[in-house]
Parts: sequence; structure tokens; C-alpha cells
Amino acid sequence: MPKIAVVLSGCGVYDGAEIHEAVLTLLAIDRQGAAYQCFAPNVAQRDVVNHATGQPTAEARNVLVEAARIARGQITDLAQFDAAGFDALVFPGGFGAAKNLCSFAVDGPDCAVEPSVEKAIRAMHQAGKPIGALCIAPAVLARVLGKVEMTIGDDPGTAQGLQKMGAKHRNAGRGEVVVDTAQRIATTPCYMLESSISQIAEGADNVVKALIGMIR
Repeated sequence: MPKIAVVLSGCGVYDGAEIHEAVLTLLAIDRQGAAYQCFAPNVAQRDVVNHATGQPTAEARNVLVEAARIARGQITDLAQFDAAGFDALVFPGGFGAAKNLCSFAVDGPDCAVEPSVEKAIRAMHQAGKPIGALCIAPAVLARVLGKVEMTIGDDPGTAQGLQKMGAKHRNAGRGEVVVDTAQRIATTPCYMLESSISQIAEGADNVVKALIGMIR
């Protein structure tokens, strides 16, 4: 049975992992006969947003602690990740991917990547194991790996940011997946496009299918 590591960036679209994308990725993995383990970096969130108002608050929260809400407590500090134990790695989106896993939301193409995130990506890539990313999460892969073909949908400004980091951007629609077979990367736009939850499910399902196809 393939085993896939899922890296979460908190809990909630504005300051953490996008919950629909995260849960539907886990569901897709399970339905396609694979197993998953959730991880998150044990670091402070960049900010905390009131999801009812969209406004920042003065609270301080931890990415691992918040991500544990999605994982029902079954989550591991990403610093303990061992690429030898997994067949693929996947990153759901949400602003947390661009705030907590890296600083793309603030620094654009000059962003820094959280060290445990970069280490996990490099370990999987060097082992020739596939990596998936949804929504804005491809920005993390672009910063670490550079010349990878990927998609975040069709937003010109974000696409330009990826290209400045060395990535090759390809426009894609709802549910579509761009697969870089040479680099073994699969990406899909999800909520980077105006989408229904069923279209998010389709995108998550297709990324997982691509990852499992590359494993096999």
C-alpha cells in the first residue's frame, strides 16, 4: 500500500491550511487505496485571522497545534519526517502555505522556506519520489526546486512570481492537473480559481491519482 505524507500549514484558509483542500486530499488518498500521515512544522503562525470577519487578531498560534485539528490529533512534527518511510509527499493549499511554510505571501519570489519544509521536499525529490501541491502551495516547490512545470490556475501576477523563481507556469482549469513527469511533480489550482467544493474534490483526487501513478 502506498504511503503518502501530507504537510499541513495550520487550520483555516486565511492563515493556515485550506480545510476543504486538506480533508479532500486525505479522502482521495484513502479512497484510492493508499495510506497517509499528516505532518506540520512546529513553528509559530505568521498571523492569526478571524475567519468570520477576515480581519487579523492579536492572537498567537502554533502551526502544528492548529493543523492537529484537521488531523484529529494524529499528526507529527515535520522535523521528524523521514523520506525513506513514504512514497509521495503532498501539500494542500491555503494562505498558510504562503505564510507559514514559506513567506511568498509577504516576500513574493524572494521568499524564504521554513527549514523543515525545505528539507522534506529536497529529501523526497532527491529520492525520485513524487510531490503534489494544491492551490498556492506550488509556490513552495518553485522556491525550493526552481525549474519545475506547474500550475496555480491562471492568475498572471502569481504565475509571474513562480516564473521569477525559475518555474515554468502552465494555465489550468478547475480540477485539472499539470504533471511534470521529469521532476515528478503534480499540481492543481483548487481555490486559486473560483470553484465549487466538488471541483476542489476533483482536483485533489486527480493530484493523488497522478502521485500514485508515478509511484507505481
